[in-house]
Amino acid sequence: MRARSAVLASLASAAILLIGWQAGSEASTPGGTTADATTPGAGTPSGSTGSTAAGKSAGPPAAGAKDGTFDGRQIRTRYGTMQVRTTIAGGKITDIVPLKLTDVGSLSGEIDRQAVPMLRSEVLSSQSAKVHTIAGATYTSQGYLSSLQAALDAANFKG
Repeated sequence: MRARSAVLASLASAAILLIGWQAGSEASTPGGTTADATTPGAGTPSGSTGSTAAGKSAGPPAAGAKDGTFDGRQIRTRYGTMQVRTTIAGGKITDIVPLKLTDVGSLSGEIDRQAVPMLRSEVLSSQSAKVHTIAGATYTSQGYLSSLQAALDAANFKG
């Protein structure tokens, strides 16, 4: 009886999370790509990633920001490690590519597939890592934004 209750409670929680993601994904358009890679030292400039996406600017370019591609630190979350790479061009954030996404359980991967494009869109729009976390994806949001902030700090980006 207890096992059945635990399973039903887990399924109910998962359903609530999925409903929240669906509501969030209807409010924004997803974009971005994911890549599995290991990276050199965290927070250090690395080679160009090739393509960049034009981000919407929330204001003038950040003064003193270095152009280039920067890797954020690997951030450990309850569900795995997160790491992103960002490209700064003309003093603006032009691209963000996840290098590592959480990997504990298939639900964690589903959360990442929904939340990461939404986070990317918000960051490119606001030109800052100071955006709201995605409901139902708190650990993913915190890991993504913390790694991104480390990359922006390495670029001396004040957005």
